[in-house]
Amino acid sequence: MEIMQQPVPLQVDAEGVVRVGGTRIPLETVVTAFEQGATAEEILQQYPSLALADVYAAISYYLRNKDEVGAYLRERRAQGLRVREEHEVRFSSQGIRERLLARRTSRP
Repeated sequence: MEIMQQPVPLQVDAEGVVRVGGTRIPLETVVTAFEQGATAEEILQQYPSLALADVYAAISYYLRNKDEVGAYLRERRAQGLRVREEHEVRFSSQGIRERLLARRTSRP
């Protein structure tokens, strides 16, 4: 039997997001589910566009590269918080409830 190296099924897209197995599923989704106790099979049930081998490979990559993947995940979360804060400033929710209630009462 010949043992061949298989490429890790992770790709970085144009926005810098690491995706699993040629899908739109980000690595952070698989890692977060795994950290919360989900098995590879449970992750596959949740995201059927993934291949089981790719889920296992992504988990294996994470386990072998925890420091690097952890740093990447922290940066993604920090970036997500920055984007959320920017949106909250740009699109303030201040007064939404009042506007919605006023709209509802003004209908015939």
